[in-house]
Amino acid sequence: MTLLSLRDLSVTLRGRPVFSGVTLNIGAGEMVGLIGPNGAGKTTLMRAALGLLDHDGQSSLAALDPRARAQAVAWMPQAREIAWPVTVEALVTLGRTPHRARRLTEADHHAVDRAIDWMGLSHMRQRTATRLSGGEQARVLIARALAQDTPLVMADEPIAGLDPAHQIATMETFAGLARSGRSVLVSLHDLGLAARHCSRLILLGQGQVMADGTPAKVLTPEMVAQAFGITAYQAETDQGRIFQPLEVLE
Repeated sequence: MTLLSLRDLSVTLRGRPVFSGVTLNIGAGEMVGLIGPNGAGKTTLMRAALGLLDHDGQSSLAALDPRARAQAVAWMPQAREIAWPVTVEALVTLGRTPHRARRLTEADHHAVDRAIDWMGLSHMRQRTATRLSGGEQARVLIARALAQDTPLVMADEPIAGLDPAHQIATMETFAGLARSGRSVLVSLHDLGLAARHCSRLILLGQGQVMADGTPAKVLTPEMVAQAFGITAYQAETDQGRIFQPLEVLE
């Protein structure tokens, strides 16, 4: 089952080509990390795939009407503004909007409770979301996306600003979704977490997809040097793959 299909996707912003000819599929049960250097176009790619930016080529999600798209994919952008002083529970419940009729159903309540538990927010569900720390707000917004209960979750740097424990917990939650048959496309700068938790990496750079495959196949010394200009230490351990950047190449 294909949850996202891109065919020859290209974006030009302010007269500058960002990337071109991007073709890829994401199927059920995948934990996909979108990686690449600053300015490679990771956010642009995700927004174009959702139909939020003008583009050339085809995106299966962009072709859907807004309601169908909201039932197919949950989107968490980088911007994390919470505009209204509502409770954590009320904010997470907004994730059920694409599925709701006039009243919340038992399924809605279950999805909200599960998302709150996943993100470790049970003890603050009645707190005002705007009064939380930045990291706590990020976890609430992730929970809102999880409550949407869609086959695909797309998140743009969701772990930025979280402490290490919650970074790991969030990545483990996403990986758990993939094991249950749903899929996640997440943009990341932390290559260590990407290598350890993602089943597949898509490396975007130099205006194209430079590599697409398992972490071991994508994060080769040659590709890391070409894309990021660094060397790195890598190893397989009982706890998963380790990736540690070492130094900048001259």
